[in-house]
Amino acid sequence: AGLILDRKPAENLGNVDLLEITKNRTYVAQSGLVGGNFPNHKDQYKLVSQKLSMGDADKLDVIFEATKGGVTVKKTYTFNHGHYGIDVSTEVVNNSGAAIQPSAYYQLTRDGGKPEGESSMYSTYTGPAFYSDEEKFQKLEFGDIADNSASFEKFTNNGWLAMVQHHFVSAWVPANGEERENYAREVSKNLYSVGTLVKLGTIESGKSVTDKAVLYSGPQDQDRLEQIAPGLELVVDYGWLTFLAKPIYWLLSFLYGIVVGNWGWAIVLLTCIVKAILYPVSAAGYRSMARMKEVTPRMKQLQDRYKDDKQRLNQAMMELYRTEKINPVGGCLPIMLQIPVFLALYWVLQGSVELRGAPWVLWVHDLAMPDPWFVLPAIMAVTMFLQILLNPKPTDPTQARMMYIMPIVFSVMFFVFASGLVLYWLTNNVLSILQQWWINKTIAAERAKRLQS
Repeated sequence: AGLILDRKPAENLGNVDLLEITKNRTYVAQSGLVGGNFPNHKDQYKLVSQKLSMGDADKLDVIFEATKGGVTVKKTYTFNHGHYGIDVSTEVVNNSGAAIQPSAYYQLTRDGGKPEGESSMYSTYTGPAFYSDEEKFQKLEFGDIADNSASFEKFTNNGWLAMVQHHFVSAWVPANGEERENYAREVSKNLYSVGTLVKLGTIESGKSVTDKAVLYSGPQDQDRLEQIAPGLELVVDYGWLTFLAKPIYWLLSFLYGIVVGNWGWAIVLLTCIVKAILYPVSAAGYRSMARMKEVTPRMKQLQDRYKDDKQRLNQAMMELYRTEKINPVGGCLPIMLQIPVFLALYWVLQGSVELRGAPWVLWVHDLAMPDPWFVLPAIMAVTMFLQILLNPKPTDPTQARMMYIMPIVFSVMFFVFASGLVLYWLTNNVLSILQQWWINKTIAAERAKRLQS
């Protein structure tokens, strides 16, 4: 029998039909027996249970039964309160009059299309995945399954299989220690199945065997996925920056749960923490920029004096840098150090279902989506202009014009970025302005003191 579920993972975002059969979509979880004339997912199962409402109970057992070829399969779906995981028990009773050697299969069948309504701004993975202790996490492209070039661990006794899409996942997790054979096949045009075969051994006539597995179908809640099976949290797609995105997500989650209870303010606090960690390096860069701003007139004089002698000009500039203790590339360090964090946060905002539909304040109702009124990008552009005023003006007129164009270019780019990402960069800009202003003021005071003495 196939299973179809409705899930509502986030408030005010409407229901998500994760497992369904419609005109345009096929996505089901299936199980049954192979190895003989046994009940499978194409057979009709009879509902045995009378109680179908959980009410105030912690769990609910829903039982189905089918008989074929003298073999009865009794499936018990155990639903747990507040949990997207379903415990699935398959009892096989052999009344055929002869010994049988069936295998139970657990599979997910889905079309190869992207989820309906997925934003073109996201670059997310949709497709099957396998996990085993031997080969770890393996993603399979639908196209590779179609041409039989998909590579994955086929024989194992542990792990799980899943069908992944943005923010959601369905996964079968058989019991560890069972011999199994994983498979992936194209069922028909643009329809694919991935599953595993679990050997149930020999069942004598009049005997029965029970096999157990867990079916998870719901949001990619990392804490919950980690509890169900090792490695299941890896379905959350953080791209190649997973090593940095995971600790950033952990810190964000900590700040949200322990400190503020709002993902927007958690991002603000995260920015402050990152800024504090990088303070010594960024401060050195800002000092170089402040000193360079003060010696800009002298640099202009050198350029005028040696405009026909590039080699002499370079020597004079390097001497000026040494005398004034200026690192000409120091101003790039504050931005360069923020880029990996910025990119990792991009993946966290894109991949973490916890931030799906997460509001901040007033008009920002979803930190994972662009600012609907472009307020944050506009404010960010203003902060970039303020930074330009605090930094040394290039002596080259073309470079100077480019500096004033950059805030406009960046603000337009940030129109399509997640508002949480813009909030991070805006907060970083504000902190940088305060830091640069303080360092400029300190260096000016030091220079004034030296001149007086």
